[in-house]
Amino acid sequence: MSTKIIRSVEWAYPIRPVSREIRAATPGIDEGKPPVLFVPGFGHGAWAFAENWLEHAAARGFPAYAMSLRGHGASGRAPKTTLRAYVHDVVQVAASLPRQAVLVGHGAGARVVTGALARYPARAGVLVAPVLGGWKMAAAVAARNPAATVPALFGGPLRPGRGALFGRELPAATARGYASRLGRAAALAQWQLLVAGTPEPGVGQPPVLVLGSPDDRLVPRSALARTARWYGGAPLMFPGMGHDLMLDSRWAEPLDAILDWLEKGAEG
Repeated sequence: MSTKIIRSVEWAYPIRPVSREIRAATPGIDEGKPPVLFVPGFGHGAWAFAENWLEHAAARGFPAYAMSLRGHGASGRAPKTTLRAYVHDVVQVAASLPRQAVLVGHGAGARVVTGALARYPARAGVLVAPVLGGWKMAAAVAARNPAATVPALFGGPLRPGRGALFGRELPAATARGYASRLGRAAALAQWQLLVAGTPEPGVGQPPVLVLGSPDDRLVPRSALARTARWYGGAPLMFPGMGHDLMLDSRWAEPLDAILDWLEKGAEG
């Protein structure tokens, strides 16, 4: 499959600029490791990675950054935005980093990262509990958690409960606190996710790692396996964890697996 070089729609209909929230944690000594850009899923902001993952990645020598997509966190409001605008935001932030970056997307943010990989020559990509879209996956997700997800099929907000996002080990008060911080994505972007097709290949075919949990109540194990096969591998699994691996009680395990993979040259 070939990568598109000229994208006429992006020249004809440029994305409206907005302010972007970016949080960072950098190592005390620059070891030359690639910067890692964390991209949250719908309803989440940069805070979801700043809570645990940013400082831990920096402690292991990786310059770490987390961004909020437009309309999320402290980024500029964009009630009628599109998936293309989300992808644009990620590409712009990645291009501003001092070295070729690794893009890490969570949930629907993984779909945004696949779009960015087709436009930006990333060092590698990581898809965490990926929601890549399409009606087949939407039906599977809705069947597993209808109360939380069916309203989104009609343009409403995603409302996953704390039981869908976290494992049983996370204290209930902590889980409620995280769940209370969730926002919502633009309705148009949610609809576009429903009809999204197969991801485009990445520029330069960067290695891509897929990971998740067999106990994720939003993303089925079969979807994780299918996504990993598309990128030529098998998913790394973390039993007992929920959808939000970066906030769950054993958050260090998946992050260390990602960083180990990168230190080995992303030869997953």
